[in-house]
Amino acid sequence: MNKPLFLLIFIALFSCQNSKQEADTILLNGNVYTVDPANPTAQAIAIKDGLILRIGTNDDMAELNGEKTEVIDLNGQFTMPGFIEGHGHFSGMGYSLIDLNFLKSKNWDEIVATVGEAAKKAKPGEWIVGRGWHQEKWNEALEKHVQGYPYHDHLSEVSPNNPVVLWHASGHALIANKSAMDAASISKETPDPVGGHIVRDPSGEAIGVFEERAKSAITKVHQEYLATLPPAAQLERWYQGIELAQEECLKHGVTSFQDAGSHFDEIEGYKKMAEEGKLRLRLWAMVRHSSEELTGHLDGFPMIDVGNRHFTCRAIKTELDGALGSYGAWLLTPYNDKPGFEGQNTTTIEEVKAIAKLAFDKKMQLCVHTIGDRANRELLNLMEEITKSGGKPLNDLRWRSEHAQHIDPQDIPRFAKLGVIAAMQGVHCTSDAPFVVKRLGEERARTGAYPWQSLLKAGAVVGNGTDVPVEDVSPIECFYASVTRKRHQASDTGLELFPEQKMTRAQAIKSYTLSNAYAAFEDEWKGTLAPGKVADIVVLSNDLMNCSDEDILATQVQMTMVGGKVMYDLEKN
Repeated sequence: MNKPLFLLIFIALFSCQNSKQEADTILLNGNVYTVDPANPTAQAIAIKDGLILRIGTNDDMAELNGEKTEVIDLNGQFTMPGFIEGHGHFSGMGYSLIDLNFLKSKNWDEIVATVGEAAKKAKPGEWIVGRGWHQEKWNEALEKHVQGYPYHDHLSEVSPNNPVVLWHASGHALIANKSAMDAASISKETPDPVGGHIVRDPSGEAIGVFEERAKSAITKVHQEYLATLPPAAQLERWYQGIELAQEECLKHGVTSFQDAGSHFDEIEGYKKMAEEGKLRLRLWAMVRHSSEELTGHLDGFPMIDVGNRHFTCRAIKTELDGALGSYGAWLLTPYNDKPGFEGQNTTTIEEVKAIAKLAFDKKMQLCVHTIGDRANRELLNLMEEITKSGGKPLNDLRWRSEHAQHIDPQDIPRFAKLGVIAAMQGVHCTSDAPFVVKRLGEERARTGAYPWQSLLKAGAVVGNGTDVPVEDVSPIECFYASVTRKRHQASDTGLELFPEQKMTRAQAIKSYTLSNAYAAFEDEWKGTLAPGKVADIVVLSNDLMNCSDEDILATQVQMTMVGGKVMYDLEKN
């Protein structure tokens, strides 16, 4: 062999040897469920630069294990793509971790007592804020009520010097005390706004509960109070809430969060955090304003993959109706337990069309809150009209029905036909179970309430989530609801709502990973565990594909990784 040729071969071999890839991290001995149909299960994962380098057996990882590689033994634990919260309220979740939280309160007396304790510590005139109460879920019936709602009397007695506003769990109603109503000048003569209702006693006096658009009477004076506080203190409180929300999500294995509606100032706040590396999970957001406020103010939108894929805002949020629990869901026929009343159309169809045009023109997704069967039909009609006139199929736009809770059976196939994504929440089904039949009647509830399996069989994309702070952010509780249609509360575990609509284990995991990634145009780089995708991973104590139903609720999050970095470790936290 001549010398120049030998040198060329030697240099080539040396370069090949030194270009050998070394993983930053290798996860070994796992029970890996990938959600990737091409390679559904594995034993080990190699990670480099935040991406999955290789997935396979322990032996497959040997050549990637270098001097600087961190090796983590999964000890046979169930490992899957990180949960993607498909519909929640990120800053609302943060505030719920600061303010009074009544999600687990058992009765009205307990809530009143909590407010009374808060009033003792508050300065005169300081507002007391809370959220999470639901009149249909208390263990003690009220002696005095209207449609199950409490009167403000006891609340006003324990907080005479402080305005109080307590948001319904759904966010679609609130109760205020006398001080708050006085600040808002509420009287017998105060009219109901379009799309809202002030709940009154037989004499016409407001009992303190404000549904849907009527809430604005109280929220307006509360916002005026907040405007008197130092801006720096308000901003600090917002950041405090965001930090708490991040911690809570990561603790529950949530690596991505789809925020269902934020104003421009919050969008800028999230963008700044992403650019500064302060978002520890991936946040995808819908901007929410009226068509008038959006017009001329969407320069710079959509914002995509800011801060190394940690923040995106490529969607616009609006609504057509309210919530079932507060009689706000817009129905095709009247409520079973409120004859003659069909719910609330909270935003006019014309306004939703105007927002849809803005979304179409800006190449942004349209996400519309639709809970009742009438609201869902109107949305499908609107989207079908846009499909015909816009020259682009909705499958390409990935527009969404947020909640899609109650659907007339004849409209179910239209979701797949039009390509409308059903962004649903499994835990809403079982959380609402005590009053669904009461509100809708047996037949309507059986055929169209939370019809997951019917939608999936029709070929629709079904996402999953919790609507936090409406519910707890726990994907485990939501997964349990999705595959059992049973309530997770110990006192109600026997209550099962039309189990024929429950998801399979595989469908439920997909709904919380790949389907949610698809619903955000992010399925090419997350939602499954495969080479080239981000290493967003959760490790669990139980095998969600094979453990018993009862063991699902006992499942603990052992570890949460975002971009290959451990963001939560049960042993260290």
